[in-house]
Amino acid sequence: MEYHEAVAALEELPHLRPDLGTDATASLLARLGDPQTAVPAVQVAGSNGKGSTARVLARVLREAGADVGLYTSPDLNDLRDRIRVNGRRIPEREIVRFVADKWVDAVAAAPDGTEPTFFEAFTGLALWHFDRRDVDIAVLEVGIGGRYDATSVVDPVAAAVTSVSHEHTDVLGEDLPTIARDLAQVAPADVPLVTGATGDALAAIREVTDVVTVGRDAGTGAEAADVRVTETATSDRRPPASVVSIEGPDLDVQTRTQLIGAHQAVNAGVAAALAAQLGREPALADVEPTAANVVAGIRNTTVPGRFEVCSAEPLVVLDGAHNPAACATVADTLDRFDHDDLHLVLGAVREKDHVGMARSLPHADRIHLTAPAVERAADVETLETALDQVAGTDRAASALNAVERHDSVLDAVERALASADPDDCVLITGSLYVVAEARDRWTRAPRVVRADTPARARSVMRSANVPKSARERHVDRFSGLTVRVHVRQGTAHELADAMDDLGGTGVVSGLDAPDRHVETVLSGTRARFDVFLTRLRESSPADRRLASAIATAVDRDLNGAVGDGGSSIAATRSEAGTDADGTAVMGILNVTPDSFHDGGEYRRVPAAVERGRELVAAGADVIDVGGESTRPDADPVSAAVERDRVVPVIERLADLDVTVSVDTRKPSVARAALEAGADVVNDVTGLADARMRAVVAEAGCQVVVMHSLSAPVDPAERYPYDDVVDEVFDELRERLLLAERAGIDREDVIVDPGLGFGKHPSESFQLLDRLGEFRALDTSVLVGHSHKSMFDGVGSRARSETAGAADGDAPDRLAATVSATALAAERGVDLVRVHDVAENVAAVGAAVATAASIDGS
Repeated sequence: MEYHEAVAALEELPHLRPDLGTDATASLLARLGDPQTAVPAVQVAGSNGKGSTARVLARVLREAGADVGLYTSPDLNDLRDRIRVNGRRIPEREIVRFVADKWVDAVAAAPDGTEPTFFEAFTGLALWHFDRRDVDIAVLEVGIGGRYDATSVVDPVAAAVTSVSHEHTDVLGEDLPTIARDLAQVAPADVPLVTGATGDALAAIREVTDVVTVGRDAGTGAEAADVRVTETATSDRRPPASVVSIEGPDLDVQTRTQLIGAHQAVNAGVAAALAAQLGREPALADVEPTAANVVAGIRNTTVPGRFEVCSAEPLVVLDGAHNPAACATVADTLDRFDHDDLHLVLGAVREKDHVGMARSLPHADRIHLTAPAVERAADVETLETALDQVAGTDRAASALNAVERHDSVLDAVERALASADPDDCVLITGSLYVVAEARDRWTRAPRVVRADTPARARSVMRSANVPKSARERHVDRFSGLTVRVHVRQGTAHELADAMDDLGGTGVVSGLDAPDRHVETVLSGTRARFDVFLTRLRESSPADRRLASAIATAVDRDLNGAVGDGGSSIAATRSEAGTDADGTAVMGILNVTPDSFHDGGEYRRVPAAVERGRELVAAGADVIDVGGESTRPDADPVSAAVERDRVVPVIERLADLDVTVSVDTRKPSVARAALEAGADVVNDVTGLADARMRAVVAEAGCQVVVMHSLSAPVDPAERYPYDDVVDEVFDELRERLLLAERAGIDREDVIVDPGLGFGKHPSESFQLLDRLGEFRALDTSVLVGHSHKSMFDGVGSRARSETAGAADGDAPDRLAATVSATALAAERGVDLVRVHDVAENVAAVGAAVATAASIDGS
């Protein structure tokens, strides 16, 4: 069975149950072996804010060292986004395994009338996966209501109701107290329910269960909240943020957060109160979140599509508000931003309160109406009718004389951006479906991939989930350039057909998913691509932008066969009179007692400085100074100890004509190193900490953004990837968006796919082979492969001839490292990070000379 077939089986399940209840879910889980009994769970219910709260809580628990399963819905672009363990999406192979191995006995075996719905089956899949991964705790976002939701089959150790508003009234009831009582059914047996509800809704919840209330310092109604939240806007800074203070029993924290708005402060308070309860839970004796964990969890949580600021000039905001209460919250939050005209891009689904949404949205100077590419979408005429009903009396309708209709979300976004001045604001809202499509504008990154052999062509198509029958029909038709890009389903088939009509090859993923990313693979000669792109530019505004993105990827690949040294590093080499062509070499200088290759050898300042001089003499373009080991099982060191190790060395290296980098994951160490003279920050966590992004943005320095699942490396995290390049690429792309929104210029970013960090050797070699694909991120690329254990078993004959050599220092690792450097340089990498500089400089020189001979220069 292939992944697209497994997803089709899930999608074919009914999406609604005529009879409410959890019996079908309980029966399904029983046939799966009751995985929910093995995993302590937290339920997060509510009309709005439950997704943000669940994500903050999961991040807090991860900061506390727990292995955390997170189940949320809906997703933006990939079903697998709904199920994550320690931030990582469920692998495709696990969904295939679930359908192939469990379907007959667990799903198809359901008695008549109790066949699970899609959501029930997906809930079962999530709990099954969490049990298989042996997570410490599962955080479950409730779907609809509380009493009858599929997640309510669990016996939660803690639970929350974030807020109560008119939502799903056909199922939950017409008035707020009735809805609140339904939501309150998630209450755990032994601890109070945590809630941010107020007024009549809170009173109704109190009828059902004891509560811990969370609210702004003005109180929740007539009485003060148990957990008090204060939020101060700092939207004048980049990225926009708030400062949140949370006070209550066992809680006294303050931190910046990227979740903007007073409502998000309450959500953070709810998550913090849940974490405090879990710290007292006997079943979680090893998980005791500290104040520092709460602060880090709140500070570093981001939620795509929830008041997500994509641009500053003009201000562009994406928010999936889909009911009147959420739209009013968006309006209130937007009030804190200074802007001139507001350009509103609005789309929705049919069953929503369109009039209430229009009444709640902010005043707009121009409105762009559109419909997301889903069956449930409301047509633009329906939305215009809703605006008509509130015309003349409410904010959103005052721009009815400036309403435009658009055939697609991306066309609406392009037109709104084209008409907006730098001081204007573009708000894209009305549905998460709309936000998901709009987000493609900022996340799409066409990749030129290698498909020059049948094996490579099959691999590319398999990774893109092209059905096997189509793979075999097209495998021999790949020629010239091959580009892979995600689009929406209709566009995917249009692109493939257009390339086929030109005599090239176009294939499309087997995923039948109009509301999600669909992969398309296009192959043809450069001449065919030129014609293809010319025709694409003659179509819609969105197609013109897509054509430009594909053209940039093609040009980048054709002109970037050998690395250029990494932007400003190359410039530094040129100013120094050094040939700036080719891959730059970063020499490793570890001033630690326990690094895997040279631990302790250069821990004293004089020895380290002398080693730095040796690296420069050997040809290093960059010296990377590290004061903490990230090898498996390495002991963490404090920021103070790390600063004491690296700062004196960096200060002494300042007189060398070389770029100096600091290898650190701690913001305070990075700041001190930059003040001491460092030019680059090399962060093995990939700017996971918002404070590190702020340090880099303030300094305006270059930064290495590495992909890693954990640092130091946790061998237990080595869980196989479906396609390691795809997953690393996607995660780095999202991290780059955060970097840009923090004020870091993309030209200052160098990405590192993190060979050996949580990857099997075979996966590290796949990354090495496909390094060229990372150029699609429009950054410089670094590879750090020096003496990695991935090379064990490579050159085994050399190992046998050097008996007595230390395991980490066997000559075959050096030989393999040098060979890999030559491969990396040939694939266009900009920097290699190595211990043995002279040997690797020679390997780079050979790659440059080879490329020059091919060019005839």
